[in-house]
Amino acid sequence: MDKIKSLFSEFAPVSAKQWKQKIQFDLKGADYNEALLFESLEGITVKPFYNSEDVENKVNYTLPENHLWSIAQQVYSGNHELANKKALDVLQRGAESLIFHVPEASVDFAQLLKDLNLNATRIHFQFDFLEPERLQALFGLINSKSAGIHLNLDIIGNLAKTGNWYHNKSKDHQFVDEILQMVKKQDAVSIISVDMACYQNAGANIVQQLAYGLSQANEYLNHGPEMVSHINKKSITFKVAVGGNYFFEIAKLRALRWLWKSLAHEYQFEVEPHIVATPSLRNKTIYDYNVNMLRTNSECMAAVLGGANTVCNLAYDAVYHKDNEFGERIARNQLLLLKHESYFDEAVHAANGTYFIEAITKQIAEEALALFKQLEAGGGFLNQHQNGTIQRKIKESAQKEQALFDTGGQVSIGTNAYQNKEDCMKGNLELYPFVKTDKRKTEIEPVIQKRLAEAIEIKRLKAEQTQTM
Repeated sequence: MDKIKSLFSEFAPVSAKQWKQKIQFDLKGADYNEALLFESLEGITVKPFYNSEDVENKVNYTLPENHLWSIAQQVYSGNHELANKKALDVLQRGAESLIFHVPEASVDFAQLLKDLNLNATRIHFQFDFLEPERLQALFGLINSKSAGIHLNLDIIGNLAKTGNWYHNKSKDHQFVDEILQMVKKQDAVSIISVDMACYQNAGANIVQQLAYGLSQANEYLNHGPEMVSHINKKSITFKVAVGGNYFFEIAKLRALRWLWKSLAHEYQFEVEPHIVATPSLRNKTIYDYNVNMLRTNSECMAAVLGGANTVCNLAYDAVYHKDNEFGERIARNQLLLLKHESYFDEAVHAANGTYFIEAITKQIAEEALALFKQLEAGGGFLNQHQNGTIQRKIKESAQKEQALFDTGGQVSIGTNAYQNKEDCMKGNLELYPFVKTDKRKTEIEPVIQKRLAEAIEIKRLKAEQTQTM
């Protein structure tokens, strides 16, 4: 170490002003601001270089030293026996935690969790219903040594995505209260989550995602002292979709932890959140679909370096194929390669001290906090959702990104650049990959999740059909 210090002591420090002067000289008359400054979708100006002056005397957030992350896999649980068999299989093949998507209240928890070692495996649930009495059977299977059970109840998130409560506002809150009482003696059970992925997949920028997620969490904290006590003891889960802007996505997760810490401090507790990260759907494509593996790989890397606790990868063909063994194995193996061959289990702190990431983390956090305060001053997240303000803001952000994509300013290889004209998808779509229009009555306008490539893909599919007629 002394030799390294001695080596660097031979070089005089270079100030930001000196760097900029050298860059301007090398530009040979070109305008520095026009040639090298870049403005992100969040309105944050990105410079061509960062140095110690950008983080000097500035507080930033660092991950806990003992931070770990686990490889998760989602298991659809429409059939309890098949779901249990699949869960046991994927655990044998490298998965470390499970996310059970449970579509119906008739779920048989005893069968679903049969032979699973709950003491070693963290379990997440994603329920398509809200029925407290159905959870009694689950709680009977859990002991105090369980690795962790996350119910991930998010009644406000369900309202945002569907436009309706599960039942109605009063009944949904009542049911949450009932479940809070049920888990008082269940030390391993956390019940509340905030789905920020919905906003990312609908086109919200990073600042909006963070502000909306924080404000939504604040709605739950305002639910009452029982909720505050529960979250203080058992934490809260944030579901995050990770997009393609690699360094900004690392900063997003770091800023989320920092912002949550600030909010929790106001309620006089310091519990760390549990972050579940998955790759974004927004930039995935049906044409040249193998490129999706490259996208998900960098997004999972960003999730790890940003500080996710649980990373659940997305199969390269998830947009248009039903669950299949090959796609899921490749997705799981991507995470296994990152963790065990690329040593990302040891590299979780690699982003600490990097001038660029530290600087934009602080900028993103400050912008998100300012927007959060605006939301609270305007009556809070739920009020802003019910009057349509949040939906309108997300649409504006999505349209800005879509325009950039449509004009080639945001490149998607194989889709809006370097297309393979011979690539055909007609007849290969097991799932409908586009926004579905479902005419039904909703209490509020839902947040619509939409991929950037949809218009181009629809056009290409129509061209394929014309060619075969």
